[in-house]
Amino acid sequence: MAKLSAKYELMVVFSLAKGEENAQALWAKFKTMIEENAELGEIDEWGKRKLAYPIHYGTANYETDGYYVVVTFSAKPDFPAELDRVLQITDGVLRSMITVQE
Repeated sequence: MAKLSAKYELMVVFSLAKGEENAQALWAKFKTMIEENAELGEIDEWGKRKLAYPIHYGTANYETDGYYVVVTFSAKPDFPAELDRVLQITDGVLRSMITVQE
């Protein structure tokens, strides 16, 4: 792998509309994607938590709970943009945010 240039933190909230097992499977998919394209750091699975405010998701009613995961990783600058793109178009992802760590 080429030189890793920056450390990032990803926080993602998965929908629980299809169950906690589905949220965990979705997280496993993204974890694999990160492992294949970056150096994985700390993983903090918060699990099922109450959302700060209800989020309208798809055709379902407002969701009040989500499955939270926070992870750090080191990668070249182009990978976080691709990860963000895939997160945005994936069914089952309520919210996500990638930040650069100092």
